[in-house]
Amino acid sequence: MKRATGRFRKPLDPAALRFSSSLHLDRRMYEEDIEGSLAHVAMLADRGVISKRDARDIARALREIREEIATGRFSLDVDRLARKRLAAEDVHMAIERRVIQKVGPRGGVLHTARSRNDQVALDERLFLRRQTGGIVNGIRALQKALIKKARQYRAVVMPGYTHLQRGQPILLAHHLLAYVSMLERDVGRFTDCLVRTNRSPLGAAALGGTSFPIDRKGLARTLGFDGIIENSIDAVSDRDVQVEFISACAISMMHLSRLAEELILWSSEEWHFVEIGEGFATGSSIMPQKRNPDIAELVRGKTGRVYGDLVGLLTVMKGLPLAYNRDMQEDKVFLFDSGETVQDVLQVTAGMVSSVRVNRSRFKDELESGFVLATELADYLARKGLPFRDAHAVVGDVVRECMEKRCTLQELSLNSYQRYSPLFDRDLYRLLNVETSLKSKRSRGSTGPREVERALKSWERKLSRASARTSR
Repeated sequence: MKRATGRFRKPLDPAALRFSSSLHLDRRMYEEDIEGSLAHVAMLADRGVISKRDARDIARALREIREEIATGRFSLDVDRLARKRLAAEDVHMAIERRVIQKVGPRGGVLHTARSRNDQVALDERLFLRRQTGGIVNGIRALQKALIKKARQYRAVVMPGYTHLQRGQPILLAHHLLAYVSMLERDVGRFTDCLVRTNRSPLGAAALGGTSFPIDRKGLARTLGFDGIIENSIDAVSDRDVQVEFISACAISMMHLSRLAEELILWSSEEWHFVEIGEGFATGSSIMPQKRNPDIAELVRGKTGRVYGDLVGLLTVMKGLPLAYNRDMQEDKVFLFDSGETVQDVLQVTAGMVSSVRVNRSRFKDELESGFVLATELADYLARKGLPFRDAHAVVGDVVRECMEKRCTLQELSLNSYQRYSPLFDRDLYRLLNVETSLKSKRSRGSTGPREVERALKSWERKLSRASARTSR
């Protein structure tokens, strides 16, 4: 393999080439690399830096190479390229050498007024734009699956939990919509990151810019960017948007892991709230009765992997002096893994949620066996003038007596209630009803049936509008 310049007399050691090569990773950015090169060569011709003929021939070669890679006729494999004397340590050099092979030495003008430093920064930003769009679409699909499931079981009442202890009765739909809200914040993070991603570094060259009369802003517009990264050093040495993107991935995975954890708990024999569809559960190699929530467990497990991607890139970047350093090549490991993992997890989670069947009778049993209406009694006393903290203590005493007598709140006598407070009257029994409790919740965003129906309709409209924008 020849060196990029005449500074070296010996080729790179084969072991060093394999060690330093990023082609096995960055070859997935070949479309972005060719897109950037096509825009760059056209700009060079427009500015008179290279001839129109050279630009035309190079552009034709780039399009042919794109087709060759897509169809497998040109393999971006280090060993295969080496056998063809096209050895290259990254996708940029592999494509450039193929261009030169096609059009001759004139193909070398493609690299005029740019460096691999600004070239890779550009490719990654183009790649991030595409990845972000795919992730947002995946989030929308999962939101739709959750809303559809919430609509299907909108009348189902379940115990709401804090500290994994039964708290108050809520609608299952309300619980599912909490995840829809979480995912909406994820959409916001990814789209906000896109604002900073959509700036072009091309034209920064190695670090100090170029003496050629290039048009950085025009080139940015051609590639669909909102502007350029002004400082040339920052343009090639910054990986903030990559860190921000992976951070958004990590937060999204946290939400997906929480959902997976609940499905794991709820599908167990001990809880038996739901049953995950057979397409998203597995059996045991030795215990024939098992129905394991393996897919949900893998979602939970892959969360740690994306967290590792975030810490990995932060660690790579934390001590690097300006400007570009080869350490930054490692960012692709974390960038590609996190984005692809999130997209895969979103897709499988949407399918898994759609497959879930809810055990309505099990929820009913849980609501009847606990003290989930105790807060209603405290509110009852508060409405009659007793300070809530005092009401809270009174109802705590009532619950303790029920536990000692092994009876429910509905079964405790009025005389027993009145021993704790004369404010208790026979009307308290009307409150000790799950449906009554739910209907009493009227605050915005609460679990009351009217509020949940309003929220469902609101989300359905929002996602319908989002789908319409995406389809345009």
